[in-house]
Amino acid sequence: MVFQIIKSYKHCSLLFILFVSCCFAFSAASAQRVYTKNGHIAFFSKSPLENISAENNEVTSIINVPTGELQFSVLIKSFRFKKSLMEEHFNENYLESDKYPKAVFKGTILNITAVNFTKDGNVNVQVSGNLTLHGITKPVISSGTITIRNGIATAAAFFKLRLADYNIKIPGIVKDNIAEQVDITVNCIYDRKL
Repeated sequence: MVFQIIKSYKHCSLLFILFVSCCFAFSAASAQRVYTKNGHIAFFSKSPLENISAENNEVTSIINVPTGELQFSVLIKSFRFKKSLMEEHFNENYLESDKYPKAVFKGTILNITAVNFTKDGNVNVQVSGNLTLHGITKPVISSGTITIRNGIATAAAFFKLRLADYNIKIPGIVKDNIAEQVDITVNCIYDRKL
């Protein structure tokens, strides 16, 4: 009788372990895409007369884990500056955010197979795609890092962007205040799954 109870207990334990394993496998399989609605993008312009920086914490981004497809969508009016006048000029004169409300990047993480989304660690990645900004689409290639901690992916990247490439014109009167090339920093925590 005791032997039968132990045998039943082992059978239940085995079924429980099998059930948990199936749930985990289903969860991993269903997490084909990870995304965020509050990613962070910042830019920095260094010039002899003035440094200008702005941040945007309302970036939407998604990674298709099996394919490495990556997309970012950024509302231009969500960039915040230290000075409200800079923000106004940025939106009205330079980026014309009423006419071009979003910047969009669509690309691919070229070495996605190097990233294990189920194991903690850091992986250097290469990203290639197209950035559409101010009505102009240009190819962008950048390196970055994907960090996995407790099943959550964080992506970080840095690249330079030439304003003239996107037909962003700087009036002669403030030409020395704004760099021709700005530094872009990206940091996104992909804390949601589809």
